[in-house]
Amino acid sequence: MARHKTISDEQVLDRLFDLIVETGPDGLTFAKSAAACGLSPASLVQRYGSRDRLVEAILLHAWDKLDAETAAADAEEAVTPQGAVDLLMRLMPPETAERDATDGLLLLREDIRNPKLRARGAAWGHTVAEALGRRLCEDREKGRRLGWQMAAVWQGAHTWWAFTQKEPAGRAIRRMLVEWLEML
Repeated sequence: MARHKTISDEQVLDRLFDLIVETGPDGLTFAKSAAACGLSPASLVQRYGSRDRLVEAILLHAWDKLDAETAAADAEEAVTPQGAVDLLMRLMPPETAERDATDGLLLLREDIRNPKLRARGAAWGHTVAEALGRRLCEDREKGRRLGWQMAAVWQGAHTWWAFTQKEPAGRAIRRMLVEWLEML
């Protein structure tokens, strides 16, 4: 008879996301993971099989959460250019900007290296570009192209803010997005 899980996979993966942000994928071990989530290393091996599969499971779970956040933002933000800015600002809250720009790069590296994670990132990019495009232009094809451009400006704004940090992240990133919109 199978044993019931005392801690769900979702709870484990939520707890381990903070750890993987702190350690980076290469620093994640079963021992550290066990201490962080309250399961034994053997239980984690039984659930995930290998450290690489554990890392993949944590990051796939993070993509699931980002997909849900993106869908909620898309459904709730106005279908206007200002709504496009608001949608993007929801997806990268200013209070996590520094963490996302530093420790998040280690996760991004893993997302690009792993084919499953890379596919999730690509799919999310298309979703974001479409959501932005609907807010920027009635012509679907032109909107999609503008959506990709706006997403690139958003990511670039975040990166350059991380280097300069002359003003709060939310203000700097929003300002760059609004300036880009004004140039349209």
